[in-house]
Amino acid sequence: MDDRRFLIQVIALYGAFKEMAESAVAQVTDEQFFDPAGTPHSLAVQLKHVGGNLRSRWRDVLTTDGEKRDRQRETEFTTEGESKADVFAAWERGWAVLRASLEALTPDDLERTITIRGQPHLLVEALLRSLNHTTYHVGQIVQLARTHAGDAWVSLSIPPGESDATNARMAERYGDWWSAEDDEAGAG
Repeated sequence: MDDRRFLIQVIALYGAFKEMAESAVAQVTDEQFFDPAGTPHSLAVQLKHVGGNLRSRWRDVLTTDGEKRDRQRETEFTTEGESKADVFAAWERGWAVLRASLEALTPDDLERTITIRGQPHLLVEALLRSLNHTTYHVGQIVQLARTHAGDAWVSLSIPPGESDATNARMAERYGDWWSAEDDEAGAG
């Protein structure tokens, strides 16, 4: 895969995880949004932290350290006195910085060295580190939202009991990916 296609795929992955988190959060009430439900952090805190992290890491990524002096990371773990709109504003600020930075990168930038808290990383390494951090928290967001939503939860992927129908639709669209050997191996 060429480096430009890699960057395009990374942008798409981040977008998919952003959409997943937002779809999960849309299934809870405002009260549940701020309730940690027995976990250390609420959905609001998770969103605020991800937004703060993305804003810090990706603002001026090629010229400044990834941990910005103005970040105030500890404030990301409290939402006292903040509204849902305040939290989503922090979330969106981080994602806007990320997207603008990623869209401005060139394939040659992937091999440039940047720092995070003074530690050097190739930009591609920092990119994968950031993607991992973001997906980790998106998983937490989805799980916490699912806990809050209970029986009202609408699956964000293939719902239980729908695997065979989904596989049939995919085979119709893309061709049958299973070989006869796979069928025989599964029968035993």
